[in-house]
Amino acid sequence: MTDETPAPTSTPTPRLLPWTSPDGKPCLLLGDGEGFISRLADDIEAEQLCYTAELRKEARRMLDGRSWTTGELQLLTVELTEALDAVQRIAESRGERLVLNRRSGH
Repeated sequence: MTDETPAPTSTPTPRLLPWTSPDGKPCLLLGDGEGFISRLADDIEAEQLCYTAELRKEARRMLDGRSWTTGELQLLTVELTEALDAVQRIAESRGERLVLNRRSGH
């Protein structure tokens, strides 16, 4: 007989999802990063990053043109703030997973 000790299983890394609950609380997912919700979150993050890149280009064009209205600046400020919120959430989510993966040896 041999002593077969099962290999240690890795603890799933919590992932901060790119959306919140209806009452504004963070949504977390425990898993291996391969499931449907993980792929959905990846797709949403990719869309958010693309939108942010396009918004930055539009803001640069608008500011370079130096002909904007107060309303245009207000709308741009709202959109840029929302985009920054999304990018910060993505960075926090990915940063947390990197730290936890390093600690667990992945």
